[in-house]
Amino acid sequence: MNTKQPVRVRFAPSPTGHLHIGGVRTALFNWLFARHNEGTYLLRIEDTDVQRSTKEYLDSQLASLTWLGLLPDEEMVFQRDRAPEHVKHAYELMDRGQAYPCFCPPRDMDEVVQAHEQGIVNKYAGSCRDNAFTQEDLKKPHAIRFKLPAVGKEISFDDIIRGKINVSTETLDDFIIVRRDGLPMYNFCVVVDDIFMKITHIIRGEDHISNTIKQVLLYQALGSQMPAFAHLPLILGKSGGKLSKRDAAVSVEHYRAQGFLGDALCNYLVRLGWSHGDQELFTRQELVEKFTLEAVGKKGSIFDMKKLEWLNAMYMRQLSFSQIMQALEQMNPATVSQLQVTWSEPQLESLVKLYGQRAITLVQLHHDMMSVAHDPQELDLVLIEKWRTPQTALLLQEFLAYVQTGQCTHAALLDAAQKICDTHQEKLVNLAQALRLALTGSIQSPGVFDLIEVLGNQRASIRISLLLALL
Repeated sequence: MNTKQPVRVRFAPSPTGHLHIGGVRTALFNWLFARHNEGTYLLRIEDTDVQRSTKEYLDSQLASLTWLGLLPDEEMVFQRDRAPEHVKHAYELMDRGQAYPCFCPPRDMDEVVQAHEQGIVNKYAGSCRDNAFTQEDLKKPHAIRFKLPAVGKEISFDDIIRGKINVSTETLDDFIIVRRDGLPMYNFCVVVDDIFMKITHIIRGEDHISNTIKQVLLYQALGSQMPAFAHLPLILGKSGGKLSKRDAAVSVEHYRAQGFLGDALCNYLVRLGWSHGDQELFTRQELVEKFTLEAVGKKGSIFDMKKLEWLNAMYMRQLSFSQIMQALEQMNPATVSQLQVTWSEPQLESLVKLYGQRAITLVQLHHDMMSVAHDPQELDLVLIEKWRTPQTALLLQEFLAYVQTGQCTHAALLDAAQKICDTHQEKLVNLAQALRLALTGSIQSPGVFDLIEVLGNQRASIRISLLLALL
């Protein structure tokens, strides 16, 4: 191909389901390659499966791409709208003797599938290949088959990631490019549309390698310049097989709803197959600068949920208060409304600072900020057994008395607590853990004196009193 030609790549999902993790990584790699090479990233909606393609799924996919910052640089192309062009090119091939009408009755698909499962090559016999036909004949129901050129036993093409790939032609037959019902077939549509969109590089999953050989033949027949191919390794589950719902949620919508950040998900997905030394965290700009297809590996990468959670937590800790609130709004506007009704702006900012350093997802952050707004439903004294002493109640009583004075800054509370513990020769942790249980119902939380400062002396006093009543 002409390397001087401006880079144009495309992501081509089918709106037959929500956008899945593998599709997002393909879109991301295309977007990064385009940005790195100052090229153009396009989106083609492959909606020729009329029965399964829905507006609901299209809207869902576009919402996911918007969230991830992967919308196209030019207007979207809808494959179904171009069906007349596909058929037109099929008849042009027929006029040139590179395709022909097939009047044979459709083969029983159950028999075809069964033969395939048994390893039997069930090729079309070529009954109509060399038959003469008239325009009158074309009024009869017929499919259009591509006439395989005289080729050797193998056809090869160069892959940027995998090098030269050789594919046997022994299983190929004169494949259908337009069905009897007039609908063009996938491999033909793809080639015609990629030519129309002036695509220079086709970056997609390795499961498309089997399609590539047919597409190479079609490019040659249509007299078009061949794009460069790059087939990405699969994303694998823990077992080493193709990623499934048993390994992790496949839909991108799930990760958005569960409070993952779009940039964190992109950072994680780009590392599934691509690397730049040992670096794990990248800004979007760093990815654009460093990304190359030559650095993509050939082996599949295992999806690791713990690694994604770690990355998401790291990204959350880098966000400002306003960025966290914006991310919560994008996840679910109702969560922000609920928080704003419950807490004042200064309280929210303090809670984001306290819990944002501990949370893994936005959902967890929202849950923690809401749960601390209410008095604990129950206090399990067994939780503080390790820190409980005969003087626990006395420590709490004296600290409660100080809280009720209203001196609720972190520094003042810490100083008072330390003095009380020193007076009674107790460790500060013994009082702190009892306070933590009183305030949150748990023994794990941000700093207790920070929480009291946020809650205020009245709320804190009520909760400490409830614990004292149980001792």
